[in-house]
Amino acid sequence: MTADPVLVEIVAGTLAAIEREVETSIGRTSRSPMIRDAHDFRAGIHDRELRKLTGRSYSALVHPVVRDHPIETMNVGDVYFHNDVYLSEGGIGHLPDLCVTVPVFAEVDGPAGPEAQVVAFVQAFGHHDDIGGAVPGSMPSAATSVYEEGLMVPPIKLWDRGVRNEAAMTIMTRNSRMPDSLAADLDAECSACLAGARRLGELFERYGVPAVEACFDAILANSTEVYRREVLSQIPDGTYVWEDYAEHDGVEPPKLHRQRITLTMDSAADVPLVIDFTGTGPQAKGPINHCGDHADGNFLKKWLAPILRNLAETPERMAELDVNEGVVPLIEMRFPEKGTLLTPVFPAPTNARTFVILRLLGVLAGVLAKATGGRMPADQETIRYTGVYGTDADGQPYLMREVLGGGSGGRYYADGEDTIHVVPDSRNLPTEFTESRFPLRVERLGLALDSGGPGRHRGGCGYEKHIRVLRDAHFMSIADRSILSCWGVAGGRAGRPFQITVDPGGPDEHDVDALADAEPLAAGTVVRIRTTGGGGWGDPLDRPVDEVLRDIAWRKVSVAGARADYGVVVRDDGTADEAATAALRTEIRAARTGEEPFFDRGPGYARLSGGAAFNEFDLL
Repeated sequence: MTADPVLVEIVAGTLAAIEREVETSIGRTSRSPMIRDAHDFRAGIHDRELRKLTGRSYSALVHPVVRDHPIETMNVGDVYFHNDVYLSEGGIGHLPDLCVTVPVFAEVDGPAGPEAQVVAFVQAFGHHDDIGGAVPGSMPSAATSVYEEGLMVPPIKLWDRGVRNEAAMTIMTRNSRMPDSLAADLDAECSACLAGARRLGELFERYGVPAVEACFDAILANSTEVYRREVLSQIPDGTYVWEDYAEHDGVEPPKLHRQRITLTMDSAADVPLVIDFTGTGPQAKGPINHCGDHADGNFLKKWLAPILRNLAETPERMAELDVNEGVVPLIEMRFPEKGTLLTPVFPAPTNARTFVILRLLGVLAGVLAKATGGRMPADQETIRYTGVYGTDADGQPYLMREVLGGGSGGRYYADGEDTIHVVPDSRNLPTEFTESRFPLRVERLGLALDSGGPGRHRGGCGYEKHIRVLRDAHFMSIADRSILSCWGVAGGRAGRPFQITVDPGGPDEHDVDALADAEPLAAGTVVRIRTTGGGGWGDPLDRPVDEVLRDIAWRKVSVAGARADYGVVVRDDGTADEAATAALRTEIRAARTGEEPFFDRGPGYARLSGGAAFNEFDLL
């Protein structure tokens, strides 16, 4: 059936509205801070061919549900649940990500007349407070097995024809340190997806299944064509190689855990873009592995595709491009043999898999920067889990955990953004909420000075947050980029790394490892968290002096940083000494050899590489 172009717009708008309605409902009815306040969850709508139709946010996959529960066995009111990393086809990365899936039914003409059939799916998954395991939060940094990380649940039917499986809920809540929050969050997600399924069913009822499914095909075909014509056409044909690294796995001493992409572009091929992960390092002993090699890499294709949007003609056009199943036919993924960071063998731990899948975003950006002469942003690392846990004045256990953002990379046309987050609509916990619910006091929340990588276009700044614990407690952290910085590109320099300091300025001042489960904190102790700054883009000596002075006024760059990083000499009255600045910049340029690499990895790379400042792939 040929899709009516007007109806295509109606259907596309309805899908986006339903997706947003599901997410709004979850946000307003859930209970845990991670879901309700930090918004670490997302929804997605898929057709009966398991294709993702919406593009505002990434989502998990329906594939494992249909694999274990064939479509013909599903009923109205059913809700399916899973969080098993190894049985999720790559859609779930660690056990705290709980996924619910609801089938959508509509009347379809069958051999015996109209009958209700599954025509779509509404799905939501989010990061929940606790699903058991060795430590509060279910993310043990020193785990060597997935069995230490919490309760694994393969795809099961959590609701059957509108009736909740109380036995399954009892098992899950019994294994959680936060049973009430877990139960409330799951109820919120199930109810929101059921409501979304009803809304989507109304769309089929109004226009008919054939017409709506024709619109689905048109939406995805349009996305495929747009990405082929506007985005992939900007990549010159050829083969390009780049690699980046995670720095530690929580078990072994810090080292370079390699992630490599060999990108091949052939504009004449049916599948023009090949992403080959051969050369990626071996499976880690600790929990930084990610199961990416399932369902032909379907999840990773949609996870990585947003990086491609940076190749669109203008920033405004970038913002208009969604990532749905339409990108999948354009990308082929080739995985190495089993036993690597991207192809771990069960039961390898995975709770910190963000170190790998977030790094892959940067590796793809880096290899595209090589291919396009720098038409990509510098690096960013925008997710890390930090938190405090203990007991409150009533003797009840609490867990205050948040996912703080960091600075994004400078771009060829603009500075990076400050304190952004890779999860759509996510945010830090409001201070008022934190202080009213937990025995904590937030004494400072602002931008980390000088954290953004210097460049013609500066990297965005990270957070600086000071938390004072009012009762004895423990601090936890699951973070990367504490040694290796976010790299700069095209002459830009690396940003500042992640850092946690206990008792800053006090007699017991010391830094905490970025992977820590239970750093003890005595009542009254302050913890300072500084998140990463994005890498810089372009030569920092080309940054106009007035922009550097503005950064000083905005407390993003210090006077000392202006001199050291940008060659700008500032007088006591806050104005620039133009003659001294010109002389200093000339001196800095004269000291260069002309053989500097295209990427600047910062000083931490030499520590882990045996003294080398860069590798062979960092040169154009």
